[in-house]
Amino acid sequence: MAKVLMVIAPARFRDEELFYTQEEIEKAGHTTVIASTIKGRCPGSRGGFAEAVLLLAEVNSKDYAAVVFVGGGGSKVLFNNVEALRIAREMAAQEKVVAAICLAPVILANAGLLKGKQATVAGTEAKTIEGQGAAYTGPGVAVDGKIVTGNAPKASRLFGQTISRLL
Repeated sequence: MAKVLMVIAPARFRDEELFYTQEEIEKAGHTTVIASTIKGRCPGSRGGFAEAVLLLAEVNSKDYAAVVFVGGGGSKVLFNNVEALRIAREMAAQEKVVAAICLAPVILANAGLLKGKQATVAGTEAKTIEGQGAAYTGPGVAVDGKIVTGNAPKASRLFGQTISRLL
């Protein structure tokens, strides 16, 4: 089965968007690896914790079949992070699954991956991704080719299931 990279903020990632998405991906038989701007324990915004085992700079995109950018307020630190943008662009160039949920689709937009694509994002950032050429689809999960976007924590399970299906 596939190996999936999960990218989280070093603090204030949205717990459900990591844990429920990860659970759905692993339930489908895939493995996940967590990366961030720091190694070690990263606190979520709802009291959970995740262990980042890789720095973004250490990520070799060739090692993964998909990348998932997890949202939450903390994900704003990744919007223009050089390594996050590199990973998104490399994965897309290799025609792998590139996914982002909640606020994190802004990372994909800033990487230039949403131009002419159907995508969703937390409503507060709809204008941001539209300004980068995306066609905002509203709530839920949007799929355009190998790009998967989700708009909110409540879409986390469907988001994970959709990524799993594409793998």
